[in-house]
Amino acid sequence: MKKILAINFGGIGDEIFFLPTLISLKKEFPNSKITLALEPRSKSVKDLTNVIDDLFLIDVKGKNKYFELLKLVLQARLEHFDMVVSSGGNKLISILLRMTGIKERYGYDTGALSRKLLTKAVPLNKNQYACAMYHDLVTPVTNFKTELPEINVEMQEKFENSVLIHPGVSKMSVQKGMIKTITAKIWAEVIKLLLDNGKHVLLAGGPDDDEVISEILSSVDVQNPNFSNYYGKTKSLKDLAVLIGKAEKFICSDSAPLHVAVAMKTKTYVIFGPTDDKKLIPQSENVVAIKANDKCPIKPCLWEHRQTTCETLDCLKISAEKVVKAVLG
Repeated sequence: MKKILAINFGGIGDEIFFLPTLISLKKEFPNSKITLALEPRSKSVKDLTNVIDDLFLIDVKGKNKYFELLKLVLQARLEHFDMVVSSGGNKLISILLRMTGIKERYGYDTGALSRKLLTKAVPLNKNQYACAMYHDLVTPVTNFKTELPEINVEMQEKFENSVLIHPGVSKMSVQKGMIKTITAKIWAEVIKLLLDNGKHVLLAGGPDDDEVISEILSSVDVQNPNFSNYYGKTKSLKDLAVLIGKAEKFICSDSAPLHVAVAMKTKTYVIFGPTDDKKLIPQSENVVAIKANDKCPIKPCLWEHRQTTCETLDCLKISAEKVVKAVLG
């Protein structure tokens, strides 16, 4: 049995992007035990898949970052892994992997040091769908290629004529000044227009979405028989995946539910503003990016040119009519 350590720090969306990499490893080494080191905020990814056998929770965003990384090294040494695969473009990652004492080490090529310390330093190509970028890490060890996330949730019977809306984004991104979605007022207008067009509208949200959900509910006719409020009824990411699977169509922001929808193969419409849809959604007719015609010269800018969004947010001036027109076709 091959013992494999995979390291991928980021939000839940990043972990879903990473799933194809782990799935291909499991196909290549079917009797392997895969342990994923990730941030505590993203641990629910394990509920979506059976390819992850164990988790190391490493809080690299907390106050004790270096202690947490030392904890990772010590845990890795105690477990005696055969192979480690790590994402991330930091030049120090190759040193971290060398410190684990693991014989086979795979990561991105960040310079001469990585080429010296890693078994194979893989070129980092950020100009592609994120799943493919992560999957490049395992090309030295497998010919299997898993294109899209796959999750351990069965396909669902569809609610007839239904459109599910998940308007939220993480509070962490908002607190950091990364605005990535339209306002609650516009979301409410989208719901009203869909109801006017005879659609059965479902509304869902996570723990971070209480404010936007409250504002939406105050503006729509919650007594309409074609409106169903599922906020608070999906208790886990797996519950949300089941609900997404039941919807004929799904509208969301650039957030983790988008990547769940890709895995569930539900027709999905995504609000995109400052981020790059070409890197965050697959090239598929099943996923449609809805963008403003703002002609911003540096769009997409978030993470490409700046770490926070600008004040004007012209890229998110998307009307409810535009959204509904896209959904109704």
